[in-house]
Amino acid sequence: MSVQDKIKAEVTGTDVVLFMKGTPQFPMCGFSGQVVQILDYLGVPYKGVNVLEDEAIRQGIKDYANWPTIPQLYVKGEFIGGCDIVREMFQSGELQQHMTDNGVPVKAPAKA
Repeated sequence: MSVQDKIKAEVTGTDVVLFMKGTPQFPMCGFSGQVVQILDYLGVPYKGVNVLEDEAIRQGIKDYANWPTIPQLYVKGEFIGGCDIVREMFQSGELQQHMTDNGVPVKAPAKA
């Protein structure tokens, strides 16, 4: 199985996946930590994939999304974005709405 196949299996096998530096319990960079805080605040069930454990995954995820930075958030197989995009979507209520529209349970209500 190639690295790209492994990544595809991750993003399509779990509703919400965060490729990050560190783990949800112990983020290893501030940007990953911010996205974890947002997802935890929303109460969204998600899987964290620590790119620091595997250099092939770390580079492979950048190639997969054609996105140069980590963290990267995927919902139902769709690339959402990195920290700045996730934060902007959260602040506008768009992230919560996107989760709800895709059948992902959200604890915090979307802004009216």
